[in-house]
Amino acid sequence: MKFLTGFVWIDPTQYIELARTADACGWDGIVLSDHLVHLEEIDTPYPYSPDGKRPWQAPDPYPDVWVATAAMAAVTERVRFYQGVYVVPMRNVFSLAKSLGTAALLSGGRVSLGLGLGWMRDEFELVGAPFEKRARRAEEMIEVMRKLWTGEMVEHQGEYFSFPRLQMSPGVPHDVPIVVGGRSPAARRRAARIGDGWIPDILPLAELASGVAEIRKLREEAGRSGDFEVIGAPSEGLDLDHYRRMEDAGVTHLWTIPWMLTGGDTRPLEVKQDALKRFADEVIGPMRGS
Repeated sequence: MKFLTGFVWIDPTQYIELARTADACGWDGIVLSDHLVHLEEIDTPYPYSPDGKRPWQAPDPYPDVWVATAAMAAVTERVRFYQGVYVVPMRNVFSLAKSLGTAALLSGGRVSLGLGLGWMRDEFELVGAPFEKRARRAEEMIEVMRKLWTGEMVEHQGEYFSFPRLQMSPGVPHDVPIVVGGRSPAARRRAARIGDGWIPDILPLAELASGVAEIRKLREEAGRSGDFEVIGAPSEGLDLDHYRRMEDAGVTHLWTIPWMLTGGDTRPLEVKQDALKRFADEVIGPMRGS
């Protein structure tokens, strides 16, 4: 099992030192989150809370994912960068391909794309992006970006995007794995069909296990093989035994925020660094047999 720490709702000026700490003490990756703005009032209920309210506040920061990734990649050597998740269909396909591809190139291929469809119609409307049929648009965007990342002369004629022969340079010499977000049956089917992984956010072990089994079956039926990442954030049993059960169920990457497990004031940089080191000593090392 590999281990990912999430950087969410924390002071972005701490990212660089936290990335250095994670890289040095054995973490495998960093997960960032994505929103453009915080609208004071929204009409779309948040789908993952009983009351529909967002679990963050207006001042909670969401720095640009690709700028932050590039900055952290420049001071690290090992950690890989994920998003949990990035709202793909809200973006321009060429701008996203360029930003993500450049970050992947300059990091030495240490960037994956956490494919999110987005739940907030209000944010789509703010930037003039169509909310309806966003799933089909996102899937075609992946097809387009994979062409653009070749760095060769390419063209595309599709349902949502059409363009003549053109070239985006520089190309990306490394694959950019697509890790599909979402908990729904449609998300699991999408992960099996086009993804290199699945990142369903926080789920109980039983739901993670059943989702993994379903995706494996769908991939087999589709004739897809090869490595497939399952990034699980535990909602229960925050101990070694539970993490081992997650691994047995097919979870390849554990995603957690260690300073949120300790309580107290987690704002100081030193508190977060200490939490990263202690989790590495108490969990990552024993899980790897060291």
